[in-house]
Amino acid sequence: MRLASAFALLLGLCQFLLFTPDAAAERPKHVVLVMADDMGWGQTGYFNHPILKTPNLDAMAANGLRLDRFYAGAPVCSPTRATVLTGRTNMRTGVESHGYALRQQEPTIAEALNGAGFATGHFGKWHLDGYRGPGAPILKDDPYSPGQFGFDHWLSVTNFFDRDPLMSRMGKFEDHIGDSSEVVVDEALKFIRKQVKSGKPTFTVIWYGTPHSPFKASEKDGEPFQDLDEQSRNHYGELVAMDRSIGTLRSGLKDLGIQDETLFWFCSDNGGLPKIKPETVGGLRGFKGSLYEGGLRVPCVIEWPAGIPAGRVSTFPSCTMDIAPTISDLLSLPDSWHLQPLDGISLTKLFTEDHQQRDQPIGFQCLGNTALIDNNQKIMYVKPKKAKEISIEQYDLAADPHEEKDIYEDGKPSSQQLKQKLDDWVASVERSIAGKDYPAGKVDPPTPEPRTWTETEEYAPYLDDWKNRWEYRSRLNK
Repeated sequence: MRLASAFALLLGLCQFLLFTPDAAAERPKHVVLVMADDMGWGQTGYFNHPILKTPNLDAMAANGLRLDRFYAGAPVCSPTRATVLTGRTNMRTGVESHGYALRQQEPTIAEALNGAGFATGHFGKWHLDGYRGPGAPILKDDPYSPGQFGFDHWLSVTNFFDRDPLMSRMGKFEDHIGDSSEVVVDEALKFIRKQVKSGKPTFTVIWYGTPHSPFKASEKDGEPFQDLDEQSRNHYGELVAMDRSIGTLRSGLKDLGIQDETLFWFCSDNGGLPKIKPETVGGLRGFKGSLYEGGLRVPCVIEWPAGIPAGRVSTFPSCTMDIAPTISDLLSLPDSWHLQPLDGISLTKLFTEDHQQRDQPIGFQCLGNTALIDNNQKIMYVKPKKAKEISIEQYDLAADPHEEKDIYEDGKPSSQQLKQKLDDWVASVERSIAGKDYPAGKVDPPTPEPRTWTETEEYAPYLDDWKNRWEYRSRLNK
C-alpha cells in the first residue's frame, strides 16, 4: 500500500464525524468531475459558436457558475490531470508532459475523500500511468492505476479512446458499444445509483476521450456539419455526443433525487486544436501545446443547485489546481491531506459573491516554456523552436486579451516585479521536482519514463488479438 493510501485510511477515522446531518445540509453529498479531452475555450453554445450547439452544457451554465477565465493546469493532457487530483502544478508531481506517471508519493483528493467515507469512481481516460499511444485497457497490476490513487471503482483506459471502446474494469477487459462519452456516463451513473441506494456519498471522475483525435462520430451526429472537411465534421460530431451525455448525466442525477446535493464541475484538459474549422479557441492566441491563452484557457461550468445561485458568470482567474482545494474546503477536509506548496486555492467564495482579484498568482510550466498569470498581467519564458535563447514576454490580458503586444521592459519596475514572482515560483517548483516536498526529501520510488504500451513486455500478450481493432490497427500493423 502506498504511504499516501495508508494516510487516507487514517484520515477517514478522523473525519467520520464531519458528515453529521446538520453539516451535510451545508455541503454537497456527491461530487462529479467531468473533463473533456482537447475541447477549446470557444467550443460552446454559450459563447455563440458559429455552428456547434451545446444545449446541455448551456443549460448547466444557466443553472450554475460559468468561469470564463478558467485555465487548464498545462497545455497538454496528463499534466492537467495531475493538477486536478493534487491541487499542485504538474511539475511538482513528476508529470512533465503527456504520458508521464504521477508520482506515488503524491496524495490525491480521491484518497482523502475515500478516507472520509466517500465511494470513489474513475471512468474513462486516465493517462497518469506512464503510457503513450492510444488508450489501452489498464492492467490489473499496474502500480499507477486509478486504484493506486484512491479510486475503489474504475473503468478506465490509459489514454484517449473513442467509439466502441475496449476498457478495463479494475483489470478485467470489457468491450463497450457506442459513443465513448455516452459509454462512460452510463457506467458512472450505474456506479452513483448503486452508492445512493446504499446511502454513501460519492466522488465520481469522468474523463472523456472526446474530442481528441482520431475523430469518429456517428453519421447522425455529423449531419449538422456536412459542409466541413471530414476531420472537422467528425470532431464536431463527437462534441454533439459529448454534450448529449452531459444531458444524460444531469437527468440521471435528477432522477436519483440528488441533483441539488451534487457538485458537478465541467472543464477541458487543455486548449483547442489547430486545423479544425471553424477554429476552436474563440479567437485567442495559440492552441493545445502552447502557454498562450488559446492553449490554456478552457470552458468551465460548476453546477450545485443547493449552493450556487443560477446564472452566475465570473472572470476571476482560476484553474484546475483550484479544484481539489475547493472540494476540500467545501467538505471541511483538514489541510494535512495534501502536500505543500499547494498551487490552487478554494473558489467557494465565487459561488455566491463577485470577486476580481486573485491573491495567489497561477504558474505554468510545460514543454520547455514557463508562464505566470497575476490577475491581468501575464509573463512568460518562451523557448522559440528555432531560437537558441529563451525570450521574456509580458501581456496585459485586460487591454490585450489576444496577446498581440509584448509590454515587457528590462528596466520597467512593474516588469521586474512580475519577473521576480515568476522566478520565485520556478525556484519553488525546482525544489518540488527534486522531491523536497516529500517526508523522505527525495523521489522514491523513481517514476518510470514514458513508454509506448505497444512496445512493452506487459502488453505483448494482447497485441495479436488487438491488431485488427480500428483504434489500434495503424499502431500494430506497421
